[in-house]
Amino acid sequence: MKLFKLVSMIFLYLPIGLSAQQIADENYRPSIDKPAYATGQGPVVFIDEGHHNFHTKEGRYTSFAQLLERDGYQVKAYTGLFKRDMLNKGKILVISNALNEANVGRWILPNPSAFTQEEIVTLKKWVEEGGSLFLIADHMPLAGAAADLASAFGFTFTNGFVMRNDGDIPSIFSTDKGTLLPSVITWGRNETEQINEVATFTGQAFQIPEGATPVLQFEDDHINLLPDTAWRFHDDTKRQSVEGWSQLAYMKVAKGRLVVSGEAAMFSAQLAGPDKRKMGMNSPLATQNHKLLLNIVHWLDGRIDQ
Repeated sequence: MKLFKLVSMIFLYLPIGLSAQQIADENYRPSIDKPAYATGQGPVVFIDEGHHNFHTKEGRYTSFAQLLERDGYQVKAYTGLFKRDMLNKGKILVISNALNEANVGRWILPNPSAFTQEEIVTLKKWVEEGGSLFLIADHMPLAGAAADLASAFGFTFTNGFVMRNDGDIPSIFSTDKGTLLPSVITWGRNETEQINEVATFTGQAFQIPEGATPVLQFEDDHINLLPDTAWRFHDDTKRQSVEGWSQLAYMKVAKGRLVVSGEAAMFSAQLAGPDKRKMGMNSPLATQNHKLLLNIVHWLDGRIDQ
């Protein structure tokens, strides 16, 4: 990996001190050929905002929320702790890049859980009894903050940064390369919703449990970096292979459904840095990412029922 590329990437992607320069692209409005529901008639989708989340409904996930609303869903912010009576008011819960209060503005080790043990137990039972959870946790320290929750469902987070060996961003997963694996999520409901290429913007790699189905899978052209401070890499930074590991996977959990993503920006549409570089679904290299998001939500909703 080329160190000068990593240094330059700090100024494009580092959230600490530069968060104001990562703003939602309010002009991003991809077409939806066949909305799932009439406007406002779909189920409630909660976006978590109660755990110091880096992505929120009115913030960096504005485009995420607007896309689902244009597909007919009722998208609402979820504030506070996870409690059963509140969770039952929605069909799908999205948790994106939650943090423990101790790491707000301090993206260094250690990275304690963003959720209490009671919340984890509550979420797991809610999913088992029919809820749908979309858990999105990016690179360190965000992966560390969600590791205990992921572990409750059998997923193993390592709290690192997954990078291409050449240091370039984004990573391109495709059916041609065999890194975007065929599944009900890549097929969608019909031919117009099928996807064959997805772009992701660093994030983490994770290991999946038996019963989970990988969607994005790494080959040997990526490496996992394990720094003690976010976006600070040096010659002594621990590295490990992620060949065969995943960045997106899904599984049924008893009566419920779970999708886990190791990258969050791929479902946003942001303008990053002083030059307002397009990053996420609005990137010219991510033209099918919005279809992937809709397919994921349709599967969580049961409209894709396999």
